[in-house]
Amino acid sequence: MTKTTKHTNNEQELLVKVEGLSKKFCKDLKTSLWYGIKDLITGVRGNKHERLLRPKEFWAVKDISFELKRGECLGLIGHNGAGKSTLLKILNGLINPDAGKATIKGRVGALIELGAGFNPILSGRENIYNNGAILGFTRKEIDGKLEAIIDFAELREFIDMPVQNYSSGMKVRLGFAVAAQMEPDVLIIDEVLAVGDLGFILKCFKRIDTILPHTAIVFVSHNMPMISRICNQVILMEKGLVHYQGENVSRGIDLYYHKFMTNEDSQVVFTDNSIELKKAFVEGVDKINNVYIIPWGSTVNLNFTIKNNSLLKEPYISLAIYDKEQRGIAEVLPVDQDLKIIKNKKEVTFIFLLKNIYLSKGIYNITFSASEDFGFNVYYKIHKAITIKIEHDKQIWTPFLMDSKLINVKYINNEKIIKKNN
Repeated sequence: MTKTTKHTNNEQELLVKVEGLSKKFCKDLKTSLWYGIKDLITGVRGNKHERLLRPKEFWAVKDISFELKRGECLGLIGHNGAGKSTLLKILNGLINPDAGKATIKGRVGALIELGAGFNPILSGRENIYNNGAILGFTRKEIDGKLEAIIDFAELREFIDMPVQNYSSGMKVRLGFAVAAQMEPDVLIIDEVLAVGDLGFILKCFKRIDTILPHTAIVFVSHNMPMISRICNQVILMEKGLVHYQGENVSRGIDLYYHKFMTNEDSQVVFTDNSIELKKAFVEGVDKINNVYIIPWGSTVNLNFTIKNNSLLKEPYISLAIYDKEQRGIAEVLPVDQDLKIIKNKKEVTFIFLLKNIYLSKGIYNITFSASEDFGFNVYYKIHKAITIKIEHDKQIWTPFLMDSKLINVKYINNEKIIKKNN
């Protein structure tokens, strides 16, 4: 990897250029050591096996290429083991590629692993100077940023305490504060922000918004709303290869979520065995891989069949809707429930009418619960009783896409109002 340190004011300056980058690893340590010895013997300038796999080897990263200019943010997404962290370590110079080339221009700040780059026996203050020096800043430059770093990290009370005594959240605060406040030309961020509390994460993104016009950012996260918020291009990796690459970030995220369209084997059930759910489906709706495809704004019937094994009380039935990140976003509470008949029946089918589904495009799971009362003494609960996919021509990453009409336009200059027909 090649790095240069010249800094210019050109906002569209090319800062990162990756060409055919590849890295392979060996699954067996002894075999890996043996291959290393053989490669040393064949020549220090490389070996004929750089683009070939030998027994027990695999490509962690294969033929990755991209360019990143100042003011651009690349989102790297993919499931665990896709090769994202390996690619970041190559970019940061921690490991060398087996093939290809990465050229980075300017100062590079990286948050790749929790606490990476910190000397645990030194204080937070001393580590600020160490990290700043590694980034290429002079002591005078670091002096000018020191107070801002301490304030941003919210660690003034603990700044002279050894870093080994910091919590994981404190390490993230200090690491991001140094990387962001020093304003490197290239900023590399792995999933470490997931460790911070919500307030600090919001502050981090506000800081990213501030420095992004003057920095190139490579951002790795499993949190797709975070990716969609700051990235203007995305690479979806799968088993070391590029599965999707482009400026259509929504398309990349949609393909990422498509991998989660799992079947009923992933259902999680809690039960006291008094009742059970025998069937659950959406009436009259097509199903692909156990996922019901529903156009945005539709009204549908959710059909459930309960088998009563030993329950003597009428259950309170409720539904909860979870999004792709498994965050609860809605409760479905029927106003009128009269299920007393279940006490005298072995099997009962009932239907929920779900009106005007204005959930944004994406995949959602419906959790079914039967309890003595709402949220109290649960008899039976099953996650992913029904999985639905809302379809819309636009990709929206807020939970709801509400229906609306433009009824008028007001021109401020002449106070003229043009009315639109409904």
